[in-house]
Amino acid sequence: MLDQAKGVYIVAQTPFKENGEIDLDSVDTLTDFYFQHGASGLTVLGVAGEANKLTQAESVAVAARYVKRAQGRPVVVGVSHSSVAQLAELTALVMDQGAQGVMIAPPGGLRTEQEVLGYFDAVFKRIGNVPVVLQDFPFSTGTWMSVPIMGELIARHAQIQVIKEEDLPSLTKITRLRALPGRRVAILTGNNAMFLPLELGRGIDGPMAGFSHPEMLSQVYALYTAGKVGEAHDVFDRYLPLLSYENQSQWGVAVRKEVLRRRGAIRHAGMRTPGPRLDATDHAEIDRLLQRLARDLKDAG
Repeated sequence: MLDQAKGVYIVAQTPFKENGEIDLDSVDTLTDFYFQHGASGLTVLGVAGEANKLTQAESVAVAARYVKRAQGRPVVVGVSHSSVAQLAELTALVMDQGAQGVMIAPPGGLRTEQEVLGYFDAVFKRIGNVPVVLQDFPFSTGTWMSVPIMGELIARHAQIQVIKEEDLPSLTKITRLRALPGRRVAILTGNNAMFLPLELGRGIDGPMAGFSHPEMLSQVYALYTAGKVGEAHDVFDRYLPLLSYENQSQWGVAVRKEVLRRRGAIRHAGMRTPGPRLDATDHAEIDRLLQRLARDLKDAG
C-alpha cells in the first residue's frame, strides 16, 4: 500500500517523437533507466510529465505503458483536474491499467479552506477507495493548504496515504505535518529535490522528484537512511549545479529531457508545443555542467 511508500519515486517525463506524437518505445527505455538507477517507484503524468498537453486517451496509453514496463513495481499517476467528473474518469481508467494509486492536487481558484474541503469531499465521493497522493504544490496550483486543513483531509479520507509536499519553505511544513496527530501517512517531497538532504533530516520518507541523474537521489537516500549523513550531503553537493540548472520550471524540463537523451534514456528530447526549445548557448551550458560533474565524480572516486 502507498502508506508504506518510501525510497525514491521518480517523476517521469513523457517522451515524444520529433513530430510530437507519444514515443511509447522511449517510455520503455526510460522506465528501465529509472529503475536501473535506484528508483523505488514512478510518478507519471505530473506537471513535469507535460500531462496538460495530452489527450485523455494519450494519458491512459502512457500510464498503461509505464505500468506494464514497471513489472509490478509501483506507478502513481497524476490525475489532477478542476473537473471532478474528468478526474474520476481518468482515475478509473488508470487504476484499471494497474496503477498503484493516483496523485491529486487541489485546482486553482479555491479561495477558502471550506472550498478545499468541499472539493475533496466531492472527489472522494466519486473515486471511491483509491489510494491517493495528496499533492501540496501551491506554486503550480495557486491554491494553498494549511497544515490543519491537510490534517483534516487525512482524518476525513482514509484514501489519502501519501502527502507530496512541495510548498515553500518545505522544511518547516514537513516538521508540522509530522507532528499532526492521528494516523501516519508517508511524506514524499518534490521541488526538484533541491532540499533533499535537509528534508530527509525533517523526517520525510523519500523524494518524489525528477532529475536527469536519478542515481543521485537514490544514493543520497541510501546514505542518509544508513546514518551516513555527511556522505549524503557530499554526493548531493556534487550534483547541485546541474540540479539547480534543471530547476527552472518548464525550461528546466527541456534541459532534463536533453540530458536524458544524451544518456540514452529517450530518443528525442523535444517537448510538446507549447514548450521551450534549447539553443546553442543552452547546449554549451549543459556541456559545461556535465563535464564539471564528470570531473567531480572522478575526483571523488
